[in-house]
Amino acid sequence: MAEQPLRLTRQRQAVADVLATLDDFRSAQEIHELLAGQGQAVGLATVYRTLQLLADHDEVDVLRGRDGEASYRRCSATHHHHLVCRSCGATVEVEGPAVEQWTRTVADQHGYADVSHTLEIFGDCPRCR
Repeated sequence: MAEQPLRLTRQRQAVADVLATLDDFRSAQEIHELLAGQGQAVGLATVYRTLQLLADHDEVDVLRGRDGEASYRRCSATHHHHLVCRSCGATVEVEGPAVEQWTRTVADQHGYADVSHTLEIFGDCPRCR
């Protein structure tokens, strides 16, 4: 996590506001297009930088697609994982107590401390099946 406090400029706030209205993961390009559609003058490079800054401050989750493109979503403050539709991108936050226990066990077995992890599960949602 970043040490400096997050300072929201007008452009950063605009990106954060768009993210707050979305339920699914969106690429920087898609967020930029939404901002442009709202008449917000925020450059694509600023969107990318802001999303990275928000990710560094644990304000958004980042998901990498098969093509390597990053998508972003504002998520809840608790630790969770994602069940993601590979067709439409619909996302559900899920808890995984077994994963958490396994992570702690593996870390302990190898003498690691202060570990973290991410888990995304991909499939086809009921609408896309």
